[in-house]
Amino acid sequence: MTSTAISGAWKAAAVGAVLALAACGPNEREVGGFSNDLLGNEIKIEALKDPAIPNVVCHMAYFERGVVDRVSKGNWFEDPSNSSVSCQRTGPIDLKGVDLGRSGDEIFSQRMSLFFKRTAVRRIVDLENRSILYVSHSREIVEGSAKMSISSVPLTEAEVAATRALQR
Repeated sequence: MTSTAISGAWKAAAVGAVLALAACGPNEREVGGFSNDLLGNEIKIEALKDPAIPNVVCHMAYFERGVVDRVSKGNWFEDPSNSSVSCQRTGPIDLKGVDLGRSGDEIFSQRMSLFFKRTAVRRIVDLENRSILYVSHSREIVEGSAKMSISSVPLTEAEVAATRALQR
């Protein structure tokens, strides 16, 4: 490896560290991670709290490229947008103040490249089927992506009835 490539690798690592710190917010925290291969690529797992529904927690897994992989591929400022999400209730659910529209509400977004690519989690409430849906997806400015994952959190009849009473 030349000194230019090594210098570039350190710059890529520094930018990656800054992006990782900038991505951290008050509603998520890293709970685990592990090396995926010999190139330093990692699978990261974060716990995401729904800001409007405190008794729901989602766990999202995503891929983070290592420095060696970034240098060898020449795409230093971008991670793949693949992710998976699984959510569960941790207590009673109150939907007061939650967007019940068809498009729901984005509860989490994380930058996957320096400028144009994000991974997001959107919440959609399906009262008819007594469920809260969480969809993990990639969002790119120019071209959308079909990479997504979905998780469903069940609602009780009482929670649905209380929400419908609020709508009247």
